[in-house]
Amino acid sequence: MRGRAFKFGDDVDTDVIIPARYLLTTDPQELAAHCMEGVRPDFTKEVSPGDVIVGGKNFGCGSSREHAPIAIKGAGVSCVIAKSFARIFFRNSFNMGLTLLQSAEGSEKIKEGDELEIDLSSGIIRNETREEEYRAHPIPEFMQKLVEAGGLIPYVLTLRSQQGD
Repeated sequence: MRGRAFKFGDDVDTDVIIPARYLLTTDPQELAAHCMEGVRPDFTKEVSPGDVIVGGKNFGCGSSREHAPIAIKGAGVSCVIAKSFARIFFRNSFNMGLTLLQSAEGSEKIKEGDELEIDLSSGIIRNETREEEYRAHPIPEFMQKLVEAGGLIPYVLTLRSQQGD
């Protein structure tokens, strides 16, 4: 995967990702229209499909809403790289088909606008702008399959159809 980096700081909570007033819908495009608007009002106008959010520690803290990864994914973001993630956000993201990579080095060294190339199976993040590489915790094969399928529900439906149920 390839994309441009959008840099955020530590403790980006789910209310920052998608404000609570928009939780009346689960429509990815409607949620995406308001993604990060409280801290970066033009985010959805600037982001392009495949781009990457880079955060600091504790990304996705706060309430356990699935709306947050849906909003990020709906905005076209292919991956979130952070030093660490809130546990519930981490699980919700993969269940919704959003890729997360934990990389302290990447979180610190990647700058706004850097062009990144990411190899999920090896956990290598290549910063093409700075000609650097950073290591992330590789994503287990099962979780890669969840993302490829579009999330947990599409993954389970695919398995069931393969089994003839």
